[in-house]
Amino acid sequence: MSNLLFLSRHWFLTTKKIIMEDFLFIFRMEYAATQPTAAQREESMKRWQDWLGTLAAQNHLTNAGSRLMQEGKVVKPKNIVTDGPFMEMKEAVGGYSIIKAESLAQATELAKGCPIFLIGGNVEVRQIASM
Repeated sequence: MSNLLFLSRHWFLTTKKIIMEDFLFIFRMEYAATQPTAAQREESMKRWQDWLGTLAAQNHLTNAGSRLMQEGKVVKPKNIVTDGPFMEMKEAVGGYSIIKAESLAQATELAKGCPIFLIGGNVEVRQIASM
């Protein structure tokens, strides 16, 4: 009987799967009045592709996401539409990605390699709740 318990416990421990949750990386940065040169844009794009490629290779990338345009609208209650988003603020959302990680702590660690830090931006890390 003890051999059966050992085998059952061994099967449970070896077949247990690690549950990965989805997290949203929200990339924020200040929009500069000056535009980068073509070479600077190319270098920046390479850094982003390398970082996202590393996340994908480690099976953490769910959706690479996209950059967001500066222009937009904000829809408020009672069908009030204003220019936005929040143009009076210096910092704005520039894009997003969705990654998978075991925990908020691991997702935060993964965000630390983001190239946005090289241009003074930041990454907000939020878990996506299941509906």
